[in-house]
This record gives sequence, C-alpha cells and structure tokens, in this order.
Amino acid sequence: MNNDQHLIQNLLSQSNSSVRQMIDKMPGGFFIYRAGGNEELLYANQAMIRIFNCDTLEEFRQLTGNSLRGIVHPDDLESVEQSIKEQIAQSQYDLDYVEYRIIQKGGRIRWIEDYGHYTCDEIAGNIFYVFAGDATEKKKRQAQVMDSIRQAQLQRLEMIEGLSIDYDSIFYVDLDSDQIQPYRVSSRVKDQFTENLLPSRFSGFNSDYIRTWVCPEDQEHLTRCMEPDYIRTILSKEKTFLINYKIRKDVKPGYMQLRIVNVGRDSHISQIVMGYRSVDNEITRQMEQRQLLEETLNQAKAAIVAKNIFLSNMSHDIRTPMNALFGYTALAKTHLDDRQKLLEYINGIETVNELLLRLITDVLDISRIEAGRMHPEKTLCDLPQLIRSVHSAHEEQAAAKNLCFTTDISGLQHHGVYTDTQKLSQVLHQLTDNAIKYTEPGGHVSITAQESDGDMNSATYRFIFEDNGIGISKEFLSHIFEPFERQKNTTLSGVPGTGLGLTITKGLVEMLGGTIDIFSTPGSGSRFVITLPLPVCQKPLPVHDFAAPSAFDVKQRILLVEDNEINLEIETELLEDSGFLVDTASDGSIAVEKLQKAAPGYYSLILMDIQMPVMDGYQATRTIRSMGKPGISDIPIIALSANAFDEDRKMAIESGMNAHMAKPVDIGLLLEKISELTRLAHS
Repeated sequence: MNNDQHLIQNLLSQSNSSVRQMIDKMPGGFFIYRAGGNEELLYANQAMIRIFNCDTLEEFRQLTGNSLRGIVHPDDLESVEQSIKEQIAQSQYDLDYVEYRIIQKGGRIRWIEDYGHYTCDEIAGNIFYVFAGDATEKKKRQAQVMDSIRQAQLQRLEMIEGLSIDYDSIFYVDLDSDQIQPYRVSSRVKDQFTENLLPSRFSGFNSDYIRTWVCPEDQEHLTRCMEPDYIRTILSKEKTFLINYKIRKDVKPGYMQLRIVNVGRDSHISQIVMGYRSVDNEITRQMEQRQLLEETLNQAKAAIVAKNIFLSNMSHDIRTPMNALFGYTALAKTHLDDRQKLLEYINGIETVNELLLRLITDVLDISRIEAGRMHPEKTLCDLPQLIRSVHSAHEEQAAAKNLCFTTDISGLQHHGVYTDTQKLSQVLHQLTDNAIKYTEPGGHVSITAQESDGDMNSATYRFIFEDNGIGISKEFLSHIFEPFERQKNTTLSGVPGTGLGLTITKGLVEMLGGTIDIFSTPGSGSRFVITLPLPVCQKPLPVHDFAAPSAFDVKQRILLVEDNEINLEIETELLEDSGFLVDTASDGSIAVEKLQKAAPGYYSLILMDIQMPVMDGYQATRTIRSMGKPGISDIPIIALSANAFDEDRKMAIESGMNAHMAKPVDIGLLLEKISELTRLAHS
C-alpha cells in the first residue's frame, strides 16, 4: 500500500465508524481514484469488488491494475475521460454521469453507471469520488426499446418506400405534435420546405398548394379533408381513405389522388402517412369506359328501337299478304264457276306465297350469317348463264313497271369460275330486285358484268347494278347495311320487305371474299358495285340441255316419302298431274320396307322428306344405299325438305341422296331435277 492509499485509509479511519461501515457495506459500488497521473485507485468498497466478480480488494486491484484505466473497457476509456473533463469544466458542483463497459473476472462484459465528483483537498490532493452501479439490465431494456423503435421506423419507411413507387409526394405526419416530415415532394409543393426537407408544422402546410394548384370547385373539400379532426374520424373507421380532386394543369385539368394511411395505433390516431399521386390515366380510362358504356347502351337502345321497327314492319308485311291469302281464298270459293276470276285469285295467292317465303328466308338468312353458321361451298359456275337466268327471272317484274331492263356481259373473258353459285345467285337476285322495286315506272335498270386482268388462275369480277330510281340519302348510306334498317318504313315507302336484304347481301359478298360499294343520289338513282376475286376455269364449260317436260311420255313410278298428310296429298296430286305414278310412305322405315319388297326398276326415283318419325330421311337413305340390290340401292333420291340450310343440303348428299330441294315445292324446278336424274340413271 503506497502513501496515498495509507492517507485515504487514515482519513476514513478518522471518520465516523458508522459512516465507513455504511460505505463499505452499501449495495452500490463506491470507489476513489486520483484525478491525475495514472488515475490510480485509492479505495473501493465491497460492492464494487463484487461488481467485478472479485473476492478480495487485492484481487480487484490486481484485475484492474489498481487504476481507472483498468476499470473502464479499453474501447470506452477515451470517451469516458473526455466526458468527465467536459462535465467538470461546466460545473464543479454537480455530479458527472457516464456509462461504460467493464470486463469482469472471468471475461464477462457488464455495463456500469458512474456518478462521480471531482474535488481538490489540501491533504488528499485532486481526487474523484465515484458511485457506481450495474446498468447491464437497464441497457438491455433500452436496447429492446430502441429495437422496437427502429422496427417501427423501418416498417414506416418500408410503407413509404412502397407508396413512393406511384406517388410523387410522400409525407409522414404526427398529428399530436403537429409535425410533418417530407420524404418526397413534387415540384408543386417543394417551395413549402427547406432544401434538406426538414420537418415543419402540419397545420396549414398545404394552404398555398390548395390555393395555387387545386381547382376552385375542389378547394373547400380538400381543405376540410386535411383537418386533423376529420382525419381522425375517418381513420377510426378505416385504415386508409382516398380523396380525389382536380388541379390546374396545362390547358385541361389534371386529376390527383391523396391517400391517407394510419401507421400508428388504431386506438389513438396520430401517426399517418400521406401520399399524393396523379390519376390522369386512371380517370381517363374510367371516362373512356363510361363513354364506351354509354355508347354501348345507346347502341343497345338503338338496336331495340330497330328491332321494334323491324317487328312492326314484319307484322305489317306478314299480316298484309296473309290478309290477301284469306281474301283470295274467300273470293275463289265464291267464284268457283268463273274460271277467269278463279285463275286470277290463284295467281294472286301464288304471288303472296312468294312474298311470304322471301320474308321468312331473309329472317333465317340474317340470323345464320350473324351466328357464323353459313359457309361458302365452291363449285363450277357459268357466269353468263347465271346472269341470263337472273335477267329472265326479273324480266316480267320489270315489264310490269315498263322499265328498260338490260344486261351486258361483253366484258367477261372467262365464263367459268369457281364460287358458291347459290350464294352469288342470291346476291345478284337481291340487287336486281332492289333496283326494280325502287325505280319508278318508265325508268331503266341495268346489270353489267366486267372482268379485270388477273393471272392464269384467277381474275377480279365486277357486277354493277344501276338504276335511275328514288336513290338513297347521304345520311342513310352509312346505315344501309345495318340489320332491320330501312330508309322509310314499309307503309311510307309502299315497298314490302324486312329491311334485311342488303344486310344479307353484304354478308354473302364478304363471305365470298368480295366487297360491295354504293353510290347514290336522292332522286337520281343508285349504283351498286360488287367486286369479287374468283378462280377461273380454263376448260370449256359443259353444255346441258335438259328440258323439263310438262308430262312424261312413259309412266314412271315415284316413291313419295312424307309424314305430313296435307303435304302428301298436295305433292301426290301435283306429281300425278305431271304424269307420274305415285306410291307413298309416311316414314323412312315404311319406305325401306317397300323397297326391300320391290323388284329392280319398279321405282324410278324417290322423293324423301328429312324429319319424320320412326326413321328419318338420312337414316332411310343410308339403309337403302347399303342394301346391295342393283336397281334398288342405286335408285335416284331427292331430298324434299323444309330443312333448307347449307348444312342440311350437305348432310343430304353425305347420306347418299342425289339432290336436295327445299320446301315449299317449286313444281317446275322439281320436274326439271327429276328429268335430269332419271335420264342420267338410264344413260
């Protein structure tokens, strides 16, 4: 023990013994060290010795080197000494306070709280009196608190970072302290903060922004939504809420959205994050969608109006000929003895029947075109013959109105082309019929066919229909191909129809791979131009000269298969009047049974209905073809059915039938087809 230590011991021994016992046995550590030199220890009580996990004072002196430098962890020594010097310089009366680590006997590290006082004594010299306590657990608790704070801060920053992807301004706000911390600011609000984006007061921070940038109609609403009481009220019910408003931007207004999110406790709303972002694109899309919905709704309403007009026209156009049918029938019954009048009434009934059939066919055709159930089937077509047949079919109609009706096919180089002849014929008939119907008596209608140069395998054909009729208004031209549309309704125009003819025509032309164009002037007439690219046939066309006789010289027996009694009666009488012997069967199974019993050649031909009970026409035909009896299994079969669609014709041919004809029966065409098939069968 050196002289200084002896001096301290003497001073303590001279003190009241009870005070010394208290210092030596108190639970907190206490030590004295010299304020200069090596800062050697002069005294340490028992608690201090225990803090270092030592058993005796000597062991403690040896562990610490009997110096403050040995007490303080080497990494903390410089900062501890500097802190003590600063505190002494600032006040010589207050205790200085430092925290530092120590290394216990055994190597464990602990934290110490150090309350010291510097004094200069004439006897003892410059010394420090220090009260020390173990602060390890306190430091752990502080670390846990700081870690929680850091985690909360990290979560807040993560949320802010997530928001910043879409948001051009991000703020953290503490409503309790009325502080706002900017994290990202747009050019519209950056002037309200310093360059370092330091916190500022939240109250009124956006008043300049609202006044300068927000459109007047939204200023009051946005101001109210930024009031702390309003924010707390809304966030007490929802975790977040949105405010949409408009800002002044270039010529037209821009659209902004403010999102406010509660990032603190739900029980007390104070910590929030605010994000501002542009929603121009979203609002624009919403407006476009709303406009699209409005347009779609208007189109739907227009479609409903058009369909109602169509139904009204259909009601008129069906009931009018039906009324004529009833009228002609009643008149025929009352003039049975007047042959001339009876013939007029029957001709009238025939005309009405054709009109009704056209109406029904148009409605079915448009529904099939719209459903995509109509497909072209290319066959060899004789264009000049097709155009001549169209002219011939409408010649009487044109003559009745005293029209000059001409055709010109001089521009055709190749007569044979490959196309769907039936659909092309339907197009040509429709446009010819239209031209004649809408041309006043004494006018002129012409059909011109032209061929443009192509390659060896194809050419472009133009079919031109011109008239000097009533024409079409410019306003209506853009709607002329729409379903159910007519420039005037049936009653006003005086021309019966569904308003579907041109819609069907356009659909068929496009199906064939072509286009249709219209040029028209009201009061001067119209010009329809069909343009079709078609494969050409380089070989000479076959010549057919099948004349349909009014009666057959040799009695031929036909098996008529029909389940409808009225149709069976009418068709039987028509065939017998044409010179045929007719056997009948009410379904396919009866027909098969009759053929199994018949001798070869007994029947010249079969007329087969399709939809029948027990066995339909397809199954009956397949059964007949599989019999293997010459003169029976190869007998010509014509489908005679109300199933008149393309797929019905295809199924008829695939089942083994030779031809398909639609009901109602055109007796002239039927006799021509019978003649053709029976002559081929005997050739």
